[in-house]
Amino acid sequence: MPINAIKETVSEKRLYDYQIKDLNRIFDVMAEESFNFNLLYQLPTGGGKTVIFSEIVRRYIERHNKKVVILTHRIELCKQTSNVLSGFNVKNKVINSKVKTLPDQDEYQCFVAMVETLNNRLSDQDFELKNVGLVIIDEAHYNSFRKLFKFFNHCFILGVTATPLSSNIKLPMKDNYDKLIVGDDISTLIKNGFLADADIYHYDVGLTTLKIGINGDYTVKSSEALYSNSLMQTKLLSAYEELAKGKKTLIFNNGIYTSKEVFYTFKKAGYNVQHLDNTASKQERKDILKWFKHTPDAVLTSVSILTTGFDEPSVESIILNRATRSLTLYFQMIGRGSRIFKDRTTFQVIDLGNNVARFGPWSQLVDWQHIFKYPDLYLENIVDDESIERDFVYVMPDSIKEKFSNSESLDFDIRAAYKEALNTGKKSFTVIEQSIAQHSKICIENSEDVFDARDLTKLLQDEISYRIKQYCYCIMNSTQNYKDWLFDEYNRKLRISFNGKF
Repeated sequence: MPINAIKETVSEKRLYDYQIKDLNRIFDVMAEESFNFNLLYQLPTGGGKTVIFSEIVRRYIERHNKKVVILTHRIELCKQTSNVLSGFNVKNKVINSKVKTLPDQDEYQCFVAMVETLNNRLSDQDFELKNVGLVIIDEAHYNSFRKLFKFFNHCFILGVTATPLSSNIKLPMKDNYDKLIVGDDISTLIKNGFLADADIYHYDVGLTTLKIGINGDYTVKSSEALYSNSLMQTKLLSAYEELAKGKKTLIFNNGIYTSKEVFYTFKKAGYNVQHLDNTASKQERKDILKWFKHTPDAVLTSVSILTTGFDEPSVESIILNRATRSLTLYFQMIGRGSRIFKDRTTFQVIDLGNNVARFGPWSQLVDWQHIFKYPDLYLENIVDDESIERDFVYVMPDSIKEKFSNSESLDFDIRAAYKEALNTGKKSFTVIEQSIAQHSKICIENSEDVFDARDLTKLLQDEISYRIKQYCYCIMNSTQNYKDWLFDEYNRKLRISFNGKF
């Protein structure tokens, strides 16, 4: 057997069948199209994109005797990619901020670089990369890569991403890439044992106070105002205690202040928690991630910094303590828990941002070809928050139901009660009074004194909020000031209703 054939066999053992299939599809396009063709390849997070393009690099160098440049947007990704390439026996060099010149470039077959660093170097007339035939762009949906295309006009460009939807709504990917190849979808990778399946839980969260920024996603300022308040912090802690207590948990927030508030909330409650954001030093980040890796019940609260370039398969629970209108970010956050780990084949997602209602279940089939061709159409049809909230149906958690076990029924239908009030000529506010009476009844039935009853009202806050929203939809008054007033008034009247009943 020739030496090259032996190399190919050894290397292919690292790849699964679906990866080899996609690799061959990519090489088919390379053979059919011109040398300066731009191809985009999609594969879900956890599907092994780095392994696939490392094998592509190895074969390309072997077949074409040209060099390869790999571009990333994070220094951590540079190091990870370089290590994987070395595992494929590809002699490579990382071009980082310390590398000002390349007198030794003939010794290397492949270069790995961050976008900004390479852009600065190539803009310098004295810096040149010779004999490059292939450029691979990792996390290609980030638009920072576009500035480098002019330096590689005569190269085949391969963009790789889990989500072929541009991070900038004004710069669609179809403008930079000629064709999209779609790999196996999430449900197929789960079915074949390559990804863990997600058990998804979601809580109703009122998001109408959030503002949308120029990038198309919710602003940090409006997110901080909502998610750092005491009600949302309590909801987060309750969700964790109900579903994820004791599990290794990663919490995603939209804002440093919120993440720090989460840290204090969990610390005060006695949980093993750390906070991480992009202001941390390299050593602090290293120490915190080491702690997270080796601590079974660790809770790590963070701000977007761990959406890419972070791989910790032992994560058991992902909490989305934020809302996003970015499909890419949605997949990236959940993808942090999707690695198969030991004998665990499932992980948990707790959604506190109506994200599942906005985008659909994480493992559902996505028509990436359609999104690639018509991104504007997709973005225009993202479900708005008011529609999500209007369609939400509150389901009382089992842990709360247990506290009301003495009651025959816990149900009360606001819309049906409103319809009845209209038909019988009663005032609409009668519905709220009836709802308060029903809540008062079940609290009294499950309490020994007025103090027990008042404690039970704390468990009903989500349901009270839900009922008030339903009532406001009925009377067509959805101003936040009115909802806030009604929420306070509801709780005041509910507490008063216990007087003289024990």
